[in-house]
Amino acid sequence: NMELLCCEVDRMRRALPDPNLLYDDRVLHNLLTIEERYLPQCSYFKCVQKDIQPFMRRMVATWMLEVCEEQKCEEEVFPLAMNYLDRFLAVVPTRKCHLQLLGAVCMFLASKLKETIPLTAEKLCIYTDNSIKPQELLEWELVVLGKLKWNLAAITPHDFIEHILRKLPLLKDKLLLIRKHAQTFIALCATDFNFAMYPPSMIATGSVGAAICGLQFDDGESLLSGDSLTELLAKITSTDVDCLKACQEQIESVLVSNLRQVRQQQQQSNSSKMVDEMDQASTPTDVRDINL
Repeated sequence: NMELLCCEVDRMRRALPDPNLLYDDRVLHNLLTIEERYLPQCSYFKCVQKDIQPFMRRMVATWMLEVCEEQKCEEEVFPLAMNYLDRFLAVVPTRKCHLQLLGAVCMFLASKLKETIPLTAEKLCIYTDNSIKPQELLEWELVVLGKLKWNLAAITPHDFIEHILRKLPLLKDKLLLIRKHAQTFIALCATDFNFAMYPPSMIATGSVGAAICGLQFDDGESLLSGDSLTELLAKITSTDVDCLKACQEQIESVLVSNLRQVRQQQQQSNSSKMVDEMDQASTPTDVRDINL
């Protein structure tokens, strides 16, 4: 008898890390040199947008993150889409009724750049409860591309993560968890407009620092404790130490705020037993039990 073994593997095939990119400091230097070219030109709520408020950006960002997570997009897609959204809003006064359409277009573009199989216009329209049509999305795609001057290969915090991690004295078995938590912090920062004008390198460095502290990997390792860790991280990305400290504290503050919202939502919908379990977080940056 001939037996057929069917092994359906759904995992994405990935290239191995390229040492020519990771171990050449010129790459990191070039990233640091050009990263600010891709920041929004201004704090647009003050000088450009009249109809859109910060809370509206947060709402559409949260929706975009949920879509990216449900579609299992690459980690870079959401921050890159938010970069496009912020850069567009910094130059084009936009009506609030078009904000979700803009968010969908930005995800459409970011997924084309980063995904092997990008999100389709039809699928994105379904996520808007069909409030927009595929043709409308495709028309807006050209508008957004024009306003961004086709500069889509923006630098995001994810571009710095591997360069930072390889320069830290960390055990390999810890790297995966630190990387995952740093990516969570980066996504969290992308939903908050207060970080929109920060250089990606600072967000990446602050996220790695917050991840290490929150996972309590700094215990007993002199180079990875408190001020020593901050100074080492600041040196890697040529960031001012005080600015980095402020950034990391801000990231932790945003996390605490999100934890509070999660707890309130669970308090409303779940039993008191579930709430008691949530209250066991041991540090402000403890994200081990939180799925943001």
